Amino acid sequence: MPINHSIILGEGEPLCILHGFLGMSDNWKSLGNKYAEAGFEVHLIDQRNHGKSFWSDSFNYKEMSGDLKYYLEHYKIKETALIGHSMGGKTAMEFACNNPELTSKLIVADIAPRYYPPHHTQILNALEQLKLSELTSRNEADTQLKAYISDQGIRQFLLKNLFWKEKKELALRFN
Repeated sequence: MPINHSIILGEGEPLCILHGFLGMSDNWKSLGNKYAEAGFEVHLIDQRNHGKSFWSDSFNYKEMSGDLKYYLEHYKIKETALIGHSMGGKTAMEFACNNPELTSKLIVADIAPRYYPPHHTQILNALEQLKLSELTSRNEADTQLKAYISDQGIRQFLLKNLFWKEKKELALRFN
């Protein structure tokens, strides 16, 4: 089983941070540095199908919770504090409920333990319209997305996932 990609900062009590949908570990780097300065060993973890972690056709909270457990075993972490944002919060709640002995603290931001109807359809449709093979810059990608997403902040958040796979080939980090 592949291990999730992470950025590890500082030393001290383990603190794992799980990003939200279409995000990545890098979204938490500024706060992660602050927590590291405060004496935590911060693990900024890319969840499956996001950032630099592995891609899988299978994608649910039970599996992402299992990915976190495997990650902790790999790094020999016996107990961790968890911060989960949005999708990461759902993963953290699933993990804490099933692994209370591995969870010292739990902070969940911007999500509740309830069902949410699909609400990212417009964003996913816009991403499907990106013509990655024709793009030569982020500005071109932004122009394509602007036809579907008016909010510049959302577009910039999504464009953080754009990277040069090869010299003249752009790709997205999420699956």
